[in-house]
Amino acid sequence: MNTPTPVPHEINLLQALRLKGRIEIEALPRTLAADPASVDPLVTAHVEAGHCIHKGNFLRLTADGKQTLVEWTTHERAALDTTRLEALYEDFDPFNSALKVLITRWQMIDDSTPNDHTDAAYDAAIIDELEGLHSEFTKWLASLTDIVPRLAHYPTRFDSAMNELRDGNYTYVARPIIDSYHTVWFELHEELIGLLGRDRATEAAAGRAV
Repeated sequence: MNTPTPVPHEINLLQALRLKGRIEIEALPRTLAADPASVDPLVTAHVEAGHCIHKGNFLRLTADGKQTLVEWTTHERAALDTTRLEALYEDFDPFNSALKVLITRWQMIDDSTPNDHTDAAYDAAIIDELEGLHSEFTKWLASLTDIVPRLAHYPTRFDSAMNELRDGNYTYVARPIIDSYHTVWFELHEELIGLLGRDRATEAAAGRAV
């Protein structure tokens, strides 16, 4: 199939649908870190192209959309400086390990005690550590977006999640059905795995999955 060369928002739309399974229409601007006025025509164009379909208030990827995304990301990967990206991915590993520890501590007080979030001081200490991680990680993100400009929406997404946490909305640590810090991290990791031609099973076996 011969598909036109996409702009970054087009890949990001289809990629977001692939990663999330479905997205509520009103959540798209936040997920794409895009002006809401630009999202409606983007969605309309890809629905008309058969890449995605409406399901109530949600948008889902179609089989044609999945195939188009494969073609676009394959073309994108071929044009990347993979040597630089591989080196940067190695630098990602310590951040990834640190986040895994924080998320585990957020969910479990110890091996047998789930965190019921009644200890405000315990939770606040983890948020403070996440704030420190975020501060350092944003520098790494700047290097990433220099290599892969399409991923420039990720710093905004991480900042948005962090701002929610600063406001005391702790569901934005790891809740899966919103753009929580952990959700955005997972999706970024999936992007990196794909761009490097790797697979999640191998990464999980190496202890790099979150």
